[in-house]
Amino acid sequence: MKTICVLVVDDEPQSRALVCKLLSELIPQVLIEEAESVSSAIEKIKLHNPRLVFLDVQMKGESGFDLLDKLNNINFDVIFTTAHSEFALKAFRYSAMDYLIKPLDREEFNTAVEKAIKKINDNHISAHEQIDYFKQISTEQKIPDKLIIPSIEGFHFTNFHEILYCFAVSNYTEFHLLGNKKILSSYTLGYYDELLKDHGFFRIHRSYLINLSHIKMYRRGDGGTVIMENDEEIEVSRNKKESFLKILKS
Repeated sequence: MKTICVLVVDDEPQSRALVCKLLSELIPQVLIEEAESVSSAIEKIKLHNPRLVFLDVQMKGESGFDLLDKLNNINFDVIFTTAHSEFALKAFRYSAMDYLIKPLDREEFNTAVEKAIKKINDNHISAHEQIDYFKQISTEQKIPDKLIIPSIEGFHFTNFHEILYCFAVSNYTEFHLLGNKKILSSYTLGYYDELLKDHGFFRIHRSYLINLSHIKMYRRGDGGTVIMENDEEIEVSRNKKESFLKILKS
């Protein structure tokens, strides 16, 4: 493995020291840079071009989100580290690769880093590149007809209409396509929910995101179930039922 640069951004010296220690123990070939503020992080990013950034959420009157908002181009992946679990959804809206709660758990830390390194080594398109792709298409007032799905093999350009539904598999997402095809992506279902919700997809359950154009039948019940075109029956969670039925009626 080639030496990669990792930037650790945190206003607490002891927190930076711990991340650096865990990184050094896990990856011998790593160049670690540190920053204690948004401004110093921006300087380090311009100077060292890191592939991975560990980013604290709250830092003395500013946040990790402020850092990302100030950058025109984001060509690195982000693992948030914070003591505050309530920012998790916002973090994934910023295409975070992972979200680690302090105090850091070594096993969770190692899993997150190994996932990031595998993605870097496989030269996958980053989540941020895909977000930028959609932003560019939106600016041009066109509707993208393909989704870029990173996988172990590389990346797949898949037409939206080919996707029946997406299924959460731990921190991964399994795409079920027409023709009984499947693709396992290294991103979470929450990430794809944010990416696809304006393109005819609806998250009917915490584990399922479906393509509304491929529903064959809705069966009444507590939350009810939908039957997809491949005859797969998927449960609708009770708290999603009302909003789901509104969409069906509209």
